[in-house]
Amino acid sequence: MEFRNLVTFLKVAELKNFSKAAEKLGYSQSAVTVQIQQIEKELGVQLFERIGKGVLLTEKGKEFVFHANEVIRAEEKAIAAIRSDAAEFSCTELHGTLHIGSIESISTDLLPDLLLQFHKTCPNVEIIVHTKGRDPLIDEVRNNNVDLFFTMEKKRTITGLKRLDLMQEKIVFAAPARFSALGPQNLSMEELVQLPFILTEQGESYRYELDRILSEHNLEINPLLEISNTETIAHLVESGMGVSFIPLFSIKKALARGTVTLLHTDFPEMKVSVQLFYHKNKLLTPQMKVFLSIVQEALKENPPLETEE
Repeated sequence: MEFRNLVTFLKVAELKNFSKAAEKLGYSQSAVTVQIQQIEKELGVQLFERIGKGVLLTEKGKEFVFHANEVIRAEEKAIAAIRSDAAEFSCTELHGTLHIGSIESISTDLLPDLLLQFHKTCPNVEIIVHTKGRDPLIDEVRNNNVDLFFTMEKKRTITGLKRLDLMQEKIVFAAPARFSALGPQNLSMEELVQLPFILTEQGESYRYELDRILSEHNLEINPLLEISNTETIAHLVESGMGVSFIPLFSIKKALARGTVTLLHTDFPEMKVSVQLFYHKNKLLTPQMKVFLSIVQEALKENPPLETEE
């Protein structure tokens, strides 16, 4: 039974006149007649007796007024409750689940602080982090299995998703501290590729850009080790196993400790964009809104720009 038909029924019952009810509701009289007929057909009873220009409720009609009013009141209460929750929800009272997808470098180096802050703000929300490659995570967002997806690469568009550009990050060549004893150097690309490298997996993000630029100069790196976890890479560089091409934020602590140094090369400077995606048709839940606000506050020096693709 259509809700608008109930509203029409109650207005006719109140005014006892089809044409006056039609005027109040902005309908034609014939539309009001059709709506009442639809209700009577669904219920299998006559609700009004037509007497002259007016109408009177039948006994069943009088009984139905009560039930129709109950339905209207229930809907009004539901709308008021939802609007109130949306406008004044308490973070500490939020429940539910937040699914976050992230490439490895972000989940290792940026995400922990954001997750800790979110947990302090919304302690009752379950957080599930999905760490995969970029393309599988895009599919997860499209299939509504992931709410928010972090990646780090050149700015890109993804059909059907909205993008927040969060920050720019340098990708640098990092080496064990002993390299600093060799003094300032500006290694050529030919010299660079001869070093023992520990790299992220081929085809992903900034590794793809590294291989692409080297291939333009007919060069390539044959790494000692490929591994997706940037924290492990940073530890291996610190321990002296080799050098790496890695986001600056992944080695900031090691640089501060003096256990890692930066290599100077003629390789073109590379910056990539930390980006956050979600489905353009996704209704932002309260927990998603809170997490987005935390991300924006944490990166407030680089205010995010929302782009709909």
